[in-house]
Amino acid sequence: MSTRVVSSWAWSRWALVCVMSGLLGTAHAALFEDDEARKAILDLRQRVEQSNAAIKGLSEENARLRRSLLDFQGQIESLKTELSQGRGAQEQLARDVSEVQLRQKDMVNGVDERLRRFEPLKVSVDGVEFMAEPAEKRDYEAAMDTFRKGDFVAAQAALNSFFHRYSKGGYAPSALFWLGNAQYANKDYKESMVNFQQMLKSSPTHPRAPEAMLAVSNIQIELKDLKAARKTMEELVKTYPASETAATARDRLARLR
Repeated sequence: MSTRVVSSWAWSRWALVCVMSGLLGTAHAALFEDDEARKAILDLRQRVEQSNAAIKGLSEENARLRRSLLDFQGQIESLKTELSQGRGAQEQLARDVSEVQLRQKDMVNGVDERLRRFEPLKVSVDGVEFMAEPAEKRDYEAAMDTFRKGDFVAAQAALNSFFHRYSKGGYAPSALFWLGNAQYANKDYKESMVNFQQMLKSSPTHPRAPEAMLAVSNIQIELKDLKAARKTMEELVKTYPASETAATARDRLARLR
């Protein structure tokens, strides 16, 4: 074989080797790239799975938090309801207590009012102050209202009944005095004189006593007993010299002489 032929064959072999080496290198490179891609895909898949797992975990956690929030909200609403019921019960209790207090106050006021109906009162009649039962005061004023109206028959009955019911009370002297006046107006002179004289005997210092004594002298004049009338007026001037009634008695004594 000639040198040229050998060289040509060698060159051809070398060229084939180079081509094969390139192909092998390309194939190796391709294989390497496939492995890297597969590894990257696996890594990405793993990351995706991890992310999915994390997302799933977050979803479950969110669900638990949502349930917890709902439970908590339910508890809050329950507490609000209990508070509202408690507040309503408290308000009702306050209303009940207020109502009981008002009833108690009304009861106390009612008792006080009933007690006041029987509690003695300070009264002033004909310049004299004394304590009197409410019923006594009421009955006396009713009898005197009748007297002031000029119904002396009814007034005589009312005052006579009053005196017998309350003969020991502070109204007794005044009741006798006005009873005598009602009887005098009815021309019941003897009974009138008895009541005037009884008043003078039981209450000689009463402010109406001088008038009662003058009324006795008037009755004596009506009965035509001028001697007795003069004696009564003299006694009046002597016993009550500073009274206005005594001045009236002096004038009458001067006319009787």
